[in-house]
Amino acid sequence: MRIDLNADLGEGFGPWRMGDDAALLGVVTTANVACGFHAGDPAIMRSTVAAARERNVAVGAHPGYADLAGFGRRPMPGLSLRDIENLVAYQAGALAGICALEDHPMTHVKTHGALGNACADDDELALAVARGIRAVDSGLAFMVMPGTATERAAETLGLRPIREIYADRTYADSFNLTPRSEPDAMVHDSREALARVIDMVRGRRIVSTSGKSLDVGIDSICVHGDSPNALAMARMLREGLEAAGFVLGSSLAP
Repeated sequence: MRIDLNADLGEGFGPWRMGDDAALLGVVTTANVACGFHAGDPAIMRSTVAAARERNVAVGAHPGYADLAGFGRRPMPGLSLRDIENLVAYQAGALAGICALEDHPMTHVKTHGALGNACADDDELALAVARGIRAVDSGLAFMVMPGTATERAAETLGLRPIREIYADRTYADSFNLTPRSEPDAMVHDSREALARVIDMVRGRRIVSTSGKSLDVGIDSICVHGDSPNALAMARMLREGLEAAGFVLGSSLAP
């Protein structure tokens, strides 16, 4: 009955900020920190890690495509597998250095946006991501979408898989996320999100928008930190899960 609640944080750049990271760090148990390619910079990375350490929140790298203008949500199909290894290792290595400065060890890596969607559907791409993670530290966990290529890649390369579901997104029949361009991709109502999450965690299953069901293991629940109602949703999820008998805590603590 123990479950992790995570959010993607540190997604500002320079003087510009996105989301209420300080408040979210008082609710979630794990933070995935942008590493400068889709968002973030060294100063924001360090302040996010420092705030997470103060609140005993686990931290991991959140690497994405080198696409600040598109927030890492635009596909980049021309990259080679070597390119993917490079960008994952580069970003994860950068956050590992920041974590060393703050004496708060990095625990995991979770891919962002279009990179995450692509590697969930492509075994070779997922293996390239996993190789980049393992090169930085073979003890890092790989936060994966259960039932997809990322979970298979973690198991193949001996990385600990942290199986994540999304509170604020729906699923396609492939059990990848429904594309954001589709009208039913997002779950905006916090009560609906909580009901969906409890159903998934108790039933250990993901259900697609067409009703297709996949039995999976579930270790963590994600709320996107950049959505307008992220804080309200995170608070309702935490309160609702605790009321339902779940213990909120990171499974990633070193």
